[in-house]
Amino acid sequence: MHITASAPTRIDLAGGTIDIWPLYLFHPGAQTLNVAISLRAHARITPRSDDLVALISEDTALQVTLPPDTRLRDDRTLPLLGRLAHHFGARGLTLTTRGESPAGAGIAGSSALNIAVCGALNAWSGRGLDETALLGVARDIEAQVIAVPTGLQDYRPALYGGVSAVELSPGATPRIALQVDIEALQSRLVLCYTGEPRNSGTNNWDITKRHIDGDAEILGCFEAIRDTALTMRTALEASDWAAVASALTAEWSNRRRLSPGVSTPAIDRLIASAVAAGAHAAKVCGAGGGGCLVAMVPPDRHEAVSTALAIGGARLLPFSIEREGLRVG
Repeated sequence: MHITASAPTRIDLAGGTIDIWPLYLFHPGAQTLNVAISLRAHARITPRSDDLVALISEDTALQVTLPPDTRLRDDRTLPLLGRLAHHFGARGLTLTTRGESPAGAGIAGSSALNIAVCGALNAWSGRGLDETALLGVARDIEAQVIAVPTGLQDYRPALYGGVSAVELSPGATPRIALQVDIEALQSRLVLCYTGEPRNSGTNNWDITKRHIDGDAEILGCFEAIRDTALTMRTALEASDWAAVASALTAEWSNRRRLSPGVSTPAIDRLIASAVAAGAHAAKVCGAGGGGCLVAMVPPDRHEAVSTALAIGGARLLPFSIEREGLRVG
C-alpha cells in the first residue's frame, strides 16, 4: 500500500503567539488569523519487506532505519518523524518527507509537515482518527519534540486550508472560515524569504515565561495583539484593504515589542525597501528573528515591491491562497 499526503503552510496575519496554551486564557476574546498558501509539505509511505521503519527527509538529506520500538520513538536523527511513526504503530514501511518552503521560514512548515505525516500514518494504520484527534496528536507530539509549548493556530490551516480565524477560549478553540475576497487578498500580498532562518521555539518560550511571570510590558503587548486581530478580522470581511494594511502595521509593532530579537537590521532594511517601493505594510511571519516577510501592497505595486525585495537580497516565494487543506491519497 502506497500512501501520499500533503498539507499547506500558512501566512499568519494577526494574533500570533497569543495562541500558545495557556496564554490566550488570560485575554478574553483572543483569536488568530491566518491564510493557507500553496507551498505544501509532503509525506509518502511505501511498504518494506521487513519490519523496520525507514525515515527519510529529502530537505535535510537525513535518513535513519530503526526497529519499531522505543528506539524509533527516542532517536534524535529525525525526532518528529520517529515519534509520529512510533505513535501510529508503524512497522515495515519507509516514510519520506519533503517541503516546498525554506527551512526556518516562519510559515509553519513543520506544522504542515506534521499534519501531512499524521494524515499519511492515520490512513496507513487504519485508525480513522477524526480531525480533532489528529490535531491533538500533531500538537502534543510536536511539543514533546521541541520541548516547549506549541501554538494552536498552525495545524488548522494545514488541515483545512482557506482564510480563517481560530477563536481561543476556555474549553474550545474553533476554527472559523472567514468570508474573504480571496482573489483580492492574494493580489495584495507579496511573500519573500529573508535568508535568515528563525527559531520560534526559543523566542516563544522566552515570551511565555515572561507572560507567566506577569511582565507588564508583555501583558500589554498581548492585549494589543488581541485587539489588532479583531480589527483586522472586521477589515478582512469588509474588504477594507486600507484598514487591513493598518492592522498589519499594528501587528508588526506589537510583535516587535515582545522581544528585541523579533526583528534584525536585515529585516528592517527589507521592510523599508518594500515601503519605499509602494507597500502599505509589512511584517515578518511567525515568531520573527528571521524567516519570511509578507508585504501588503496595492495590486499595481506588486511587481515594484517584489523587485525591491529581490534587489535587497530576499528570495521571492510565489504562491496562491490554498483553499484545500490536508490531502491524502
